[in-house]
Parts: sequence; C-alpha cells; structure tokens
Amino acid sequence: MVSINVGVLHYVLDHIYGACMHRTKLSTPFFSRGWGGTKLELFESMLKQLFPGSVSQNWPPNMVQPIWKQLWESKNACLKEGIFRTPCDEQLINALPPESHTARIALLTPKSVPPHKMACVVHLAGTGDHTYERRLRLGGPLLKENIATMVLESPFYGNRRPKLQRGAKLLCVSDLLLLGRATIEEARSLLHWLDVEGGFGKMGICGLSMGGVHAAMVGSLHPTPIATLPFLAPHSAVVAFCEGVLKHATAWDALREDAEKAGMTLEEVRERLRMVLSLTDVTRFPIPKSPESVILVAATNDGYIPKDSVLELQKAWPGSEVRWVTGGHVSSFIIHFDSFRRAIVDALNRLPWREPQIL
Repeated sequence: MVSINVGVLHYVLDHIYGACMHRTKLSTPFFSRGWGGTKLELFESMLKQLFPGSVSQNWPPNMVQPIWKQLWESKNACLKEGIFRTPCDEQLINALPPESHTARIALLTPKSVPPHKMACVVHLAGTGDHTYERRLRLGGPLLKENIATMVLESPFYGNRRPKLQRGAKLLCVSDLLLLGRATIEEARSLLHWLDVEGGFGKMGICGLSMGGVHAAMVGSLHPTPIATLPFLAPHSAVVAFCEGVLKHATAWDALREDAEKAGMTLEEVRERLRMVLSLTDVTRFPIPKSPESVILVAATNDGYIPKDSVLELQKAWPGSEVRWVTGGHVSSFIIHFDSFRRAIVDALNRLPWREPQIL
C-alpha cells in the first residue's frame, strides 16, 4: 500500500495551479511592459513616505464620502455598495489609470444593531480577486457575531482595471507599487470613515495573500488599536515574485530588455526587482498599536509563501500570533474559511469596545 504525504500534495497542487495559470503561453506574465519608466522612481519615493517619521504627519487621511446604493436587504442583514473618488493625493491620482480613479466598496451589516455595539472589518483583495463575492462569503457568517464586512475593490482590479491589462497581470513593476500605495491610502480613509462617520465600536483590517501584505501595512500605520489579520501573506512582495511560484509568472525578458540601456544582465535584473520590491517589506513598518490583536494565518505547505517569511513578520511584531492551517496556498483559500473567521473573531475580542459618542 502506497503512503501519501498530504502536505506534499498541497504543495504540489500550488505548483500545478501556478504552472497552469502562469507558465503557459496562453497567459500574459506580470510586468510584460517593463519597469514603468519614470513612474517607478516616483512610487519608490512615495512608498518611503510611509515609514516612521512621516506617519504622524499623514493622519487624519482625506475623508471619503461614499454615495450609497442598497443592493439587497433581508430580515437580518443589509448589503449596500458605495462609490467614491479615491482619496489619494493629486500626484498619485495622475499616475493611476483613469479607470482606477473611482473606488467601489460593499458594506454588509447586521440589522437592528447600533454601530457602537458592532465591529467592522475591511477586507482587501488578494491577487486576482476582482469582485466582492469571495470576501463577502468570508464575512457573511460573521454577521451573527455582530461583525460587519466592508470589501474594497482594489485599484487595477474589477471595474478599476485598465483596458490594456489582462486579468490580474499588471503591465509594469510600477503598477504593483502604485496598486499597493493607493490601496493603503484608500483603506486608511475607509477606517477613518468607519470611526468618525460610521461610529463602529471596533475595527479591523484583513486580506488574503497580496491583500494580507496590504492589511499588515494598514494595521501597522493606524494610530489606534485595530485587529490586523494577514492571511496566507508573505512579509514582502519579494517573496512572492522572486522566490515563490510567481517568479515563473514574471516577464524577466521584458524587464531585461527595458533595462538594456543600463547594460544589465538577467541576474542584475533579478537583483534590481528584489531591491525595488523590498520597499514592501512589512518588517520595516512600525509595530501595530495592539500587536496582541494581530493574528497571522499561514499554510503549512504553501508553494507561494514559505514558512520563514511568515515567522519573520511575527518576530518583527512581538506579541503577534501565528496560526497554521494544513494545506497549500490554493487549497487553503478554499477549505479554511472557518479558520480565517475564527481569527477575525478572536482578534476583535482582544480589543476594548469604544465608548459611544454622546451628541
């Protein structure tokens, strides 16, 4: 009788999925149009502004005022969609594709519960998550715990995707940095709205994969304690694009051709990408105000995100917790939603309730 190592199967599944999605000629690779020219230098400087020293100067963020439309209502819950202009500064807006200037959110809330007795968690998109559906399925069962779910449609995704972009395959390296910076600014403004306008008693931020990296950054920069939940997330985009499965989905030849004027070899191109993406290293960000309300959920056999990357972030944020689920990156997306939900509930339970404002 043949013994099968289930963990190895999960790991192999990640690589099979990655090969089908990223290594066939039918699929466009990431960064097929190169580095992004002068935009890259601009975004490198913008990302550096997120680090300690300037954080306090960037709060409060620009307030958003969503225009709401109710999508459906039931006996126990209500789902509405909000549209607003991205709160990014003009320099960033001018660099964004026109399709990304208007942001969209979905807000799923329990009925008959006052906001100050309710928590709300902002869910950020993972790579390739173009719609609200997956994140609403994650948050839906939390309604019975009086936890609302806000889902942000990411720049470059869904209705905000540039016309020339195929799927989630960003055209330039600069697009990845721009997506990250805009997502962070929008999420910070949404948390500010939930606090000031929404009056929620507790708040949190979560995300899967790429969304987990962004969630960690947002939670790190928030001036007050919030629940921070990176799911299946590395500590840096370097891990995903230079070490994990996605290195096979990167247009290395296009990056080398774009850098030919500098006389770069392929190895030097790889090193440059590592240096650029090191700006996304979350361990360089401040420790969150409530590290005990940080719960990282990681997979034991993740072909995209190695264990060392997860533990590196935990080490940088003393007091944070890592929970392991059995599976790979792809399978855990499918079978471990209950573990993600439990982490959300537990992280929020470690926060005090905000006192309701007296008008």
